[in-house]
Amino acid sequence: MKLRKIREAVIEKTIFASGITSVVIVVLIFIFLLKEGLAIFGHVNIFDFLFGQFWYPISDPPQFGVLSLLVGSVFVTLGAALISVPIGVASALYIAEIAPPKLKEILKAGIELLAAIPSVVIGFIGMVTLGPFIKETFNLSTGLTALTGSITLAFMAMPTIVSIAEDAVTAVPKQYREAAIAMGATKWQTTWRIVTYAARPGIIAAIMLGIGRVIGETMAVMMVTGNAALIPHSFLQPVRTLTATIAAEMGESVQGGDHYAALFAIGIVLFIITFLINGFADIYLHRTTRR
Repeated sequence: MKLRKIREAVIEKTIFASGITSVVIVVLIFIFLLKEGLAIFGHVNIFDFLFGQFWYPISDPPQFGVLSLLVGSVFVTLGAALISVPIGVASALYIAEIAPPKLKEILKAGIELLAAIPSVVIGFIGMVTLGPFIKETFNLSTGLTALTGSITLAFMAMPTIVSIAEDAVTAVPKQYREAAIAMGATKWQTTWRIVTYAARPGIIAAIMLGIGRVIGETMAVMMVTGNAALIPHSFLQPVRTLTATIAAEMGESVQGGDHYAALFAIGIVLFIITFLINGFADIYLHRTTRR
């Protein structure tokens, strides 16, 4: 009995230490970003940095406005979310509630296999197949656009959304379904109004993780969006995202220079955006759980 208590105490302390270590690592990463990135604001006004329209870091004089990169990231992320969230949630509901057992296992294995495909492979497929299709369909000069990036990233986010949302729907107690059907609800009413409502926290967590993958994706988005640091006015124009800018230019910048610091400042912006999205999702989930 005593040995069991000691073992449980060790496990609890280990889990606690792991959680604290994760928090410390995140804090250290943010401090490192601040240390390297804040130097740019000694030469560039923070308002000009955030709302400047031109990103010409190696011109004379250099311009470090990231508004076009922010708008490009918003276009691609919003487009990917609009495509991946409804399809992903519907797929999760079908797999969890409607599909026969054998088909359910096949679909789950297929979704997990899609999640394992490297992003560079998906980006390459998007560049050589989806890009030309978009170009011919909309009669554009190039098929590497925000729409191409949105579809490609939606394809990458869907396995995460489907897999986690399906787990959340499956975890809803069987008694909920039986009670709804006993009250005269149809299969569809039970699935949509009871099961989906009960699984909301898990579904929202799945959506947030999927969007998090879209925001943080670099390689695929570099290959399919055209990499034009201009403010787009439609999804059929090339864009450049924050992550793609860091990946494309970090190797060219001089360590300690303004360009180098500006790229780290972009990292700070990305960190804050991700933190805010996760924070709002966490607040919403806590409010939903209390109800």
